[in-house]
Amino acid sequence: MSLIKGGLLDRRGFLKTTVAAGVAAGLPGASFAQSTPKRGGDLRVAKGHGQTTDTLDPGQWENGYMLALGFGIHGFLTQVAPDGSLEPELAESWEASEDASEWRMKIRKGVTFHSGKELTVEDVIASINHHRGEDSTSAAGPIVAPITDIKADGDDTVVFTLDGGNADFPFILSDYHLAICKASDDGIDWQSGDGCGAYVLKSFSPGVSSQFERNPNFWREDRGWFDTVEMLAVVDQNARTTALVSGDVHAIDRVDLKAANLLGRNPGVTIESVAGTQHYTFAMSTNTDPYTDNNIRQALKWGINREELVEKILFGYGSVGNDHPIGQGQRFYNSELEQKTYDPDKAKFFLKEAGMDSIDINLSSSDAAFGGAVDAAILYQASAKEAGININVVREPKDGYWSDVWMKKPFTAVYWGGRPVEDQMFATAYQCGAAWNDSFWCNDRFEELLLKARAELDEDKRREMYYEMQDLVANQGGVVIPMFANYVFAVGDKVAHGEMASNWDMDGERWMERWWMA
Repeated sequence: MSLIKGGLLDRRGFLKTTVAAGVAAGLPGASFAQSTPKRGGDLRVAKGHGQTTDTLDPGQWENGYMLALGFGIHGFLTQVAPDGSLEPELAESWEASEDASEWRMKIRKGVTFHSGKELTVEDVIASINHHRGEDSTSAAGPIVAPITDIKADGDDTVVFTLDGGNADFPFILSDYHLAICKASDDGIDWQSGDGCGAYVLKSFSPGVSSQFERNPNFWREDRGWFDTVEMLAVVDQNARTTALVSGDVHAIDRVDLKAANLLGRNPGVTIESVAGTQHYTFAMSTNTDPYTDNNIRQALKWGINREELVEKILFGYGSVGNDHPIGQGQRFYNSELEQKTYDPDKAKFFLKEAGMDSIDINLSSSDAAFGGAVDAAILYQASAKEAGININVVREPKDGYWSDVWMKKPFTAVYWGGRPVEDQMFATAYQCGAAWNDSFWCNDRFEELLLKARAELDEDKRREMYYEMQDLVANQGGVVIPMFANYVFAVGDKVAHGEMASNWDMDGERWMERWWMA
């Protein structure tokens, strides 16, 4: 066995710098509401997510409502800590083979499900296998695909064998789909919602509301402070805001950015702004003309005014992007890559390289993609026109956008929450043939580096490879990434919390177990 053990893979400060950057920039709400944690109180939160088709099957979770529900009621093998490091959870420790192709996870003893059943290695194996295989419909299928075998070694260790080395494997196991459920004859029992998390699910009405009670037998004493939690699905932005101001709820997500400062002036309301990996994109289908020509793709990348989008769409709650999905606070962010700026002359140059003086294209957009997506497309239309790129903005309906427009039409607005490690982000959305590769981009050199970097244990060598991969995506890929958006949410003065995680919205969607009543 190698020296890659539980604590040594942690990344202290991995995403912490992004939060610090938010404070340094003077963003509203960047401070932390801290007090001494105490038990008690009933929390109500309104989420701008949730739909009637939501299910308790962890393989189908796809929105912030279900992430929060899953993290509240279930246990996971590992979890991303507020400072971006990796914490042991149900796996209390781990170690890898020399080539990082075999990982041994020691499972925590004394953990029980809400029903009273004790957690076993069989539950862990069945839960991960739920996402594997040709018949699986799980969205986590691609990230567990490298697992070739899972077996128990005694009653406290699970051994994972991979098809190649992966130095980030313990981080992968923190993915929100990989909840540990009870094993059953036909796989796992996800239908009952019986988990081993900090809260017991008392009711679940998809697209409406959920009720939770504190798990009195939760194995962690430093989590799960509220007596009860109610989470409401309130997709309408005005309704969420009104509920917070009136005191009907204690916190809301997806704050209207253009009204954030005004909302923050209300007594007892604090706007929280946390920088992380969330980014907004315009994806081109590189298997469809004219986007098969990288000159056209480059013209579109130089024809967008990134600073204007950050100012007018994000209202300063974010930063410019550089056409790759790795955030500035991440470990292998390429700080040496030339930052693209708005340059109509350079965009015209690439058009001419493609044999054109001008081009007419359609851009599908909807605020279902992200708040202000239609306005962002209109601003893009105005800036690109200076370069001879005539963008026709197609306003798509919110309903059905992800099923009927995204990855169906050749140029679309898209939202990405990002991923905690570079390999996971690249494998999810840029690997050739990946289910969510929304630009249908394939690049032999990128594929080669993806496999090599994943298995490389030398940090300096990995950095070189991830630098080159970001260069390839930025300058040959099919996605325009003009901006990284902070997570902006609002909390009332009756709620307190510590340092905010930045791997997902609202404290990594772990607010239910980490926050407490002030």
